[in-house]
Amino acid sequence: MQHWKAVLIKFIMCFAVLGLVLGLFFGVSFANILILSVLLTVVSYIAGDVYLLPRFENWGATLSDFTLAFVAIYLLGSFLFETEVPLATASLVSSAFLAVGEYFFHKYMAENVLDGHAIRSDEEKELIHQKLQAEYSEELNKGIPEDREK
Repeated sequence: MQHWKAVLIKFIMCFAVLGLVLGLFFGVSFANILILSVLLTVVSYIAGDVYLLPRFENWGATLSDFTLAFVAIYLLGSFLFETEVPLATASLVSSAFLAVGEYFFHKYMAENVLDGHAIRSDEEKELIHQKLQAEYSEELNKGIPEDREK
């Protein structure tokens, strides 16, 4: 049930941002905004919020959502938008506003839907860092003359 609520919140956010940016400033039709909002909501929720957010935390997931939104709006816009729309500008502005909303949406996801598992504690970060440390032992010095060690 929590996932459906999160998808609805994400859809409302996407539809509002795309409606304001693409509808008001670039004259994109309501139907095209609705289609783009549905597709972007589904793909970015599965890829960014469910898969990437627990692995890369908020900033990584927000950056991936920005990139996904830019590419999706640019590519789908080239097929859907009937009017002369500067696709790069429209995609960049829409993606930037969506990324701001995604940053706060990811905080909601981490606390309410993913039960806080998406944000690593300082202890978990330290354990990960310790696992990546290299070991050094005297066995690696065999065959090296003493004067080279100094």
